[in-house]
Amino acid sequence: MTRLSILTFTPAPSPAAEPEDNRYVALPAPVTVDSIPTQAGATVRVYQDSDGSLSSDCTGCGEYAWTLLVTPDIAQEHAAACHRPPRLIAA
Repeated sequence: MTRLSILTFTPAPSPAAEPEDNRYVALPAPVTVDSIPTQAGATVRVYQDSDGSLSSDCTGCGEYAWTLLVTPDIAQEHAAACHRPPRLIAA
């Protein structure tokens, strides 16, 4: 099995998306489309972004993936392979 980890950055909004008074308008937040449990009790969450692409993150190892090629299958493969328990959230 090949592991795929991709780190990308969101591009700046295009000038066409800016209103007349040049205020920044935030894009809609990603929508959670799936939550897949790992063997160690963590969760891989899959999101659909406003452009239709998918992204995922893991509460165990912290892996974040975003690309136009992310599919629910990639998130399923990661959930099956990740053996790290959920990370504790700082108080």
